[in-house]
Amino acid sequence: MTGSAGNERKPSGPPPALLTAAVADALRATDGRTGGVYLCSATSRLLRLAVLSGLPGPLFRPWWRVHMDRPFPVADVYRTGAPVVLANATEMMRRYAQLAAGLPFQFGSLYVPVVADGRSFGVLAVLRRAAAGAAEVQAERERLTAVADALGADLLRLAADGGDVTWDDEPLCVRPPAAGPAPGRVGRFSWDPATDVVTLDEQARTLLGLPPDDFPGTLDALARAVDPTDAHRLPGLLHRTARGRPPPLPLQVRTTEGGLRLLELWDASGVAPLPDDAPSTAPRPIAGVLLDPGPGALADGAADLLPEGVFCLDRLGLVVYANARAGHLLGVPRDRLVGRSLWDAVPWLIQPTCEEHLRGALLSPEPAHFHVRLPVTADTSPVPRPYEGDWLRVSLYPGADLVTCKAVPANRVPDETAHDPVETDTPAPGTGASLYRPIVLAIALTEAVTARQVSAVVMQELLPAFGGRRLAIYLLQERHLYLAWESGFPEGFLAPFEGVGLDTRLPGVETLTTGRPLFFDSMQQLADAYPGIDLDASEGARAFLPLIASGRPVGSCILGFDRSRSFGSEERTVLTALAGLIAHAMEKAQRYDTEAALARGLQQALLPRRLSQHARVETAGRYLPGTEGMDVGGDWYDVVEAGDGLALVIGDVQGHGVQAAATMGQLRSAVRAFALGDRPPEEVMGGTNHLLIDLDPGQFASCCYVRLDPATGLARAARAGHLPPLLRHPDGRTEVVELPGGVVLGVDPRAHYPVTELRLEPGAILALYTDGLVERPGHDIDDGITDLRRALAGAGFSRPPADTGATGPAADARSGRSLADVADLLTATARQAADRADDIALLLATRQAAEVTHGKRAGHGA
Repeated sequence: MTGSAGNERKPSGPPPALLTAAVADALRATDGRTGGVYLCSATSRLLRLAVLSGLPGPLFRPWWRVHMDRPFPVADVYRTGAPVVLANATEMMRRYAQLAAGLPFQFGSLYVPVVADGRSFGVLAVLRRAAAGAAEVQAERERLTAVADALGADLLRLAADGGDVTWDDEPLCVRPPAAGPAPGRVGRFSWDPATDVVTLDEQARTLLGLPPDDFPGTLDALARAVDPTDAHRLPGLLHRTARGRPPPLPLQVRTTEGGLRLLELWDASGVAPLPDDAPSTAPRPIAGVLLDPGPGALADGAADLLPEGVFCLDRLGLVVYANARAGHLLGVPRDRLVGRSLWDAVPWLIQPTCEEHLRGALLSPEPAHFHVRLPVTADTSPVPRPYEGDWLRVSLYPGADLVTCKAVPANRVPDETAHDPVETDTPAPGTGASLYRPIVLAIALTEAVTARQVSAVVMQELLPAFGGRRLAIYLLQERHLYLAWESGFPEGFLAPFEGVGLDTRLPGVETLTTGRPLFFDSMQQLADAYPGIDLDASEGARAFLPLIASGRPVGSCILGFDRSRSFGSEERTVLTALAGLIAHAMEKAQRYDTEAALARGLQQALLPRRLSQHARVETAGRYLPGTEGMDVGGDWYDVVEAGDGLALVIGDVQGHGVQAAATMGQLRSAVRAFALGDRPPEEVMGGTNHLLIDLDPGQFASCCYVRLDPATGLARAARAGHLPPLLRHPDGRTEVVELPGGVVLGVDPRAHYPVTELRLEPGAILALYTDGLVERPGHDIDDGITDLRRALAGAGFSRPPADTGATGPAADARSGRSLADVADLLTATARQAADRADDIALLLATRQAAEVTHGKRAGHGA
C-alpha cells in the first residue's frame, strides 16, 4: 500500500463535485457502503476509475483501470449497455472468475451504464452486502439506474458546453455518507486578546449551558462556564494559542454540570503555528470550536484502559482512534498514529497478508484474524519490546463506517504464517497489485481461445504486473520464428527479425532452443552478451522467456522495460512459470485457429456463392460470422428456383461449431430439393422437419420459407419458430409481417406449419433475417426488430423506373440506393461491431415492374 487516503490535487475531467455527488446518491439509493464511477479515458478502449467512495485507493490499485475487452463487469456493462447484477460471491465466481480471484470475499455488486442520448460515458458501480439472488436487489438496481441516467444527462450537457468528460488521473477517494448517528453538535467561538472580547455562537452557548442572552463576553466569564478543574488552565491555553502555539490535538474539558466537550483552538489570522524553540509573537485573535462528542467519547475512554491494542480505521484507511497500547504494540507514538493513513503511520504493515485481510474487512461483514511479524532492524536484531515475542495477532471487526482493529502479542504462530520478517526501510509498494496480476493472468489465459486473445491478455495483465512497457511474442513455424504480437517497440524495429531461423544467434532464439530464460538488467548487458545486436533503446532492461508446452517448443516472449532494473530470484521464477502458462495457452490457441479456419471454410462452402435469378426479382444476401468464442454458427439463407417462381429461405441451426455448420448444410440441401420440386411451403417445412428428426443430430433449427410468384407478386410463406419477416412498401412504410408459424424444426414430428399469403408490390422490399441482427444483451428482441424496421424504412431505396431507354449515371441516380446498398446499410452497425455474440444472416428481395425487361438481374450474395 502506498499513497494517501485522499487525493488533494485538482484532477482533469468532469467537476469532482458532480461525480462524488452521483456516487453518494448511488450509495444512498442502494444501501451500499462502497461505490465508484468509471469514465472513458483518452486512451482508446480504456476505462479509468474516477471516484472511489468508501475504500482506500491504494488498496484497490489493480482496479483503477479496466480494458474494455476484459472479462470484467465494468467492461461488459460499457460494451453492451446492459446492467450487471452480482448478488453474491458465488455469482461473481460463476460469471467473473478473474474478479473473484482478486476479491474472494462475501459481497454483492451492481453495475449500470452511464449513458445519455445514445452516448456512453462510463459505468456506475456499487458494492453492497451479499444477497440471495438478483431478484432481491431488483429495486436497488432500478434506483441505481435512475442515478446513472441523471449523471449521464449532466455529462451530456457538460460535453455540449465543450467540457471534458474523460478521466486520466488517479481516482478521487472520498468518504461515503455516514451510516451511523449524526455527529455531535458543534459550536464556534472567538477571542480577541487586545479587547478581551469572547464571542460565542448560539450552539456554543448551549453546549456550555449558558443562557442565550446572559454572557458577559470576557475570558473570565468563559472560564467560569467550565468545570473548576479545567477553569484554571483554560486562560493559559488561549494565551499560548494567541502567541502562535496552539495545542496540537483537541482538548477535553467539562462543563459545570460535568458534560464532556472537546475544545480545538487555532490562530484566527491564518499564520502557521510556531516551532517550540521560536520566540513568541505579539498576541493575535484566536478562534475555536466546541464539540459534543456524544457517548462515543466514553467508549474511547474505556478502550484506553484495555490491555489489548485497539485502533479504528475509517473507510479510507485513516486511523481515527488508537489507545496507548496500540501505539506501543505497533511501535508508533499515539499522536503520530491518529489522523494518518495506516500505511503512512505503520509502513511495515505494507505486506500482502495485511492488505488482503483489510480488503476483506472493508468489503464483507465477516471478522478477519491473522498474524504479522514485527519488523527487525538493519542488523536483524529484534527491536526491544515491552512484551515477549516478535509476533502480533491482529483481528479486524468491520462496521458500517469503521473497522475496529485489535492487536495482541503472540508468542507462537502456525508454521504457514512464519514468513521472513519484513524490513522497515524497504517497503514493497503495490505488493497486492503484483500478486493479483499474475493470478488474473493465469485465469484469463484459460479463457482466451485465439492467439490474438492470448497475446492481448499477456499485454494487459503480465506487463502491468512487472512494470513492462514493450512486448513481442514470436511463434515457431517450420523451424522459423514469426512475430505474432508486438506492442511498444519502435515502428519497423522488429521487421528484420521476422522469420529468423533457429540457428540464428539471437536471445529470442536461444531462449527457445536452450529452454532457459534470459534476463538482462540493462541494455549494455544485452549488448555485451550479443555484440552487434540492434537495440531499440539505449536504456532499459529485457527478459526473454521460452514458450515451451509439455516439452514442445511454441515460441518466445520478449518483455521490455524502460529503465534498468534487477530481476530478483522470485521474480525470475514467477516469470518463467508464467511463460509456461502462456505457452500452453498459445498452443491451444493455435489448434483453435486451425480448427476455426476449417469450420469457417466449411460454412462458407455451404453458403450460396450466387443466388438464383429471375428477370422480375432482385435479391441480396449478407452473412456475418460471430466474433465471440471459437465456434461458427449455423445461420444460412438461399434463393431457389421453384417452378415458375422463386423460393426465399432463411434459417438458423441451434448451437455453434462444425456440427451446427454440418446440420445447416444438410437442411439447406433438403430445402433446396423440396423447393426445386415446387412443393407447397407447408410440405417443405413438414418434410424438412421429419428429415431433421430422422437425422437426430441433437439440434433444432428455425426457418422461414417464402414462395414468390414474380409475375403477380403473390407470396405464400410458412415459418418454423423463426422471426417474422419485414415488409417495406414502395412508399417507404414498413411493417412486421405476422405469420402464424409452427414450432422449430426437429422437435415435433406432428408439427403443422400454416401458410400465410401476402403480396409483394413492385418496389417493395421483403426482409428475412436471423436473430443475430436484432438481439442485444439486456434489451428486448422486439426493440431490435423495431430498430431494424426503422432502418429499413429510412434506407432510401426506390424501384427502377419504367423503361425510358436511359442508361448510365443518370438512370442510376433516378433509381436511388440499390438493394445491395440497402443490405450493406442494414448490416453496417453489426459489421463494424468489435463483439458479435452470434452469426447474422440477411436476405432481401424486391420485385420489379413489368417494364424493366432488359435482362435478368443477378442476386447479390455476400
